[in-house]
Amino acid sequence: MSDLNVLFRNRIGFSTNEPLTFHQLDTVLELTAKSIPFENLCIMAKQTRELSKENLIDRIIIHNEGGLCYDLNPLLYFFLKENGFDAALVRAVLYDHHGQRWNPLGKTHVAIVITHQGQPYLVDTGFGGNLPLKPVPLSGEVVASTNGEFRVEKIDHEQGEYFFYLKLKHKDKEWKVGYAFDATNVIKDVSELHEVQEMILEHADSPFNKKPLLTRLTDRGNMTLTEGSFVEWLDGRVDKQEVDEKQFKEMAAERFGVRVFEGEPGEGSSSPKC
Repeated sequence: MSDLNVLFRNRIGFSTNEPLTFHQLDTVLELTAKSIPFENLCIMAKQTRELSKENLIDRIIIHNEGGLCYDLNPLLYFFLKENGFDAALVRAVLYDHHGQRWNPLGKTHVAIVITHQGQPYLVDTGFGGNLPLKPVPLSGEVVASTNGEFRVEKIDHEQGEYFFYLKLKHKDKEWKVGYAFDATNVIKDVSELHEVQEMILEHADSPFNKKPLLTRLTDRGNMTLTEGSFVEWLDGRVDKQEVDEKQFKEMAAERFGVRVFEGEPGEGSSSPKC
């Protein structure tokens, strides 16, 4: 068993003593979502590193950090490949429901498509609180997990050949579009994602370079920390509290396992191994 295989399993609390099967991916996705936070502290600190397998292992596994989609899904992709899965990284364009438009940055979301017994599935552990905790078939079939329902439909659209839809438990009454993607336009090397990282870091329309954000799924819902508030969903009930700079750093460490350096949130703060 490779170092990544052992380290990733230990990071999420999955057994190191058994082969990983397709039917165990539900467990892996849920453990990953509850163990590794979706966070942008390196972007806010403007301290990014080259995207490589080694750097992702160092930052997310060795130093217990989180990351954005272009960090989390490539790491999961490497793990799946080492466990014998037919996996590929793909790029997607997010739908901005607040602005009622497709994200002007284009295809800056990164996801995974795996093929099992001839059937393609979408896998995503880098979509914040909107994660499907199961592989989602590209056939249109609805899958349900503890946090909601999800489906992927083939659609003839200029933004992509497939739309990913979601209906989150306790939050959404109707289906909504998450993003569009092409399953066959795959990323050949993780270094290609440097362009995505740069756009997230620098672009005026980037949703992740404005204020610090940490979010993670929990056994009873999810929790989100920003520089001004901590919001926690527990069994459909929402609790919100204001936080100051000191509380932000404390909660980042205590609730998300991420250490924040000295400095204002979003102004020089960083995680240890950006």
